[in-house]
Amino acid sequence: MPVPKAKPKAGKAAASAYTCTICGSYAVIDPVCGCAEEHVFICCGAPMKKAPAKKPAAKTRGKK
Repeated sequence: MPVPKAKPKAGKAAASAYTCTICGSYAVIDPVCGCAEEHVFICCGAPMKKAPAKKPAAKTRGKK
């Protein structure tokens, strides 16, 4: 059964992140949809666990 969640504040769409406890896959959900119920993300046949959102890696320019 879906679990109700708080709606994000207007103008602030914080990213949600989930990780698989079996294979270690990491998913970032951006932007947050604002639905009344919590979504369940499945990986390796099990629900993914909520994880802290990571900042994207800085882009670097390499010498060619």
